[in-house]
Amino acid sequence: MQSKRILHFLQEIASNNNRPWFQEHKSEYDVIRKDFEEGIGKAILRFSQFDSSISHLAVKDTVYRFYRDTRFSPDKSPYKRHLGAYISARGKKSLHGGYYVHLEPGKCLLACGTYWLPTNILTSCRNEIMGNIDNWRAIVEDKKFVNFFSKPGVGVWVEESNVSQKGFGISMLKTAPSGFPRDYEFIDYLRMKDYCCWKCVPDTFFEGDRWLDEASKVFQVAKPMMDFINNVVDDYE
Repeated sequence: MQSKRILHFLQEIASNNNRPWFQEHKSEYDVIRKDFEEGIGKAILRFSQFDSSISHLAVKDTVYRFYRDTRFSPDKSPYKRHLGAYISARGKKSLHGGYYVHLEPGKCLLACGTYWLPTNILTSCRNEIMGNIDNWRAIVEDKKFVNFFSKPGVGVWVEESNVSQKGFGISMLKTAPSGFPRDYEFIDYLRMKDYCCWKCVPDTFFEGDRWLDEASKVFQVAKPMMDFINNVVDDYE
């Protein structure tokens, strides 16, 4: 991808988030959007080498709209400040976990897993973790996993521009979830409100095609965790 050009446009839209400016620069948006989508198309092919479940996806199944839905938001800016794609075997609107690619000036990242799970599915995930704790720990306490993402509750979801940020779990309960023992030895895994891991990358990360190999390394480490949770989530879809 021509990430420098993409990020430059996104920087401009952040400072000029209005329809007149966008219409004046629509041709540039069309160019960077096409380039981003071509990059995601290559990503689907590349990631399919280690996850055949996504091989059937078209780019349109993964890329999010750039136009914001402002109906219920106090922020009436019409356009997003980032480009994102969620490569999930069951589509970007599914609860099934997938691979997320995010381009935004100072906040570029890779993420993998599930988020915004309903309470009943979260409860099933927690029960599955308790029932298979040794298997779960072997996955998420693996040295490579911890080095890439960290342990639960250690990372902070992307609010700043520090490219060293990483994390496992976007948010956590302050105490044990209802119905689970507070004194459980591995309670941090049950306090998680999602099972998503992420790694911030520098703005230069997505330039060209080399990022596909680097992202593959990250996502292959995250995939066993995602597969564990998807085995539960898929029973509900």
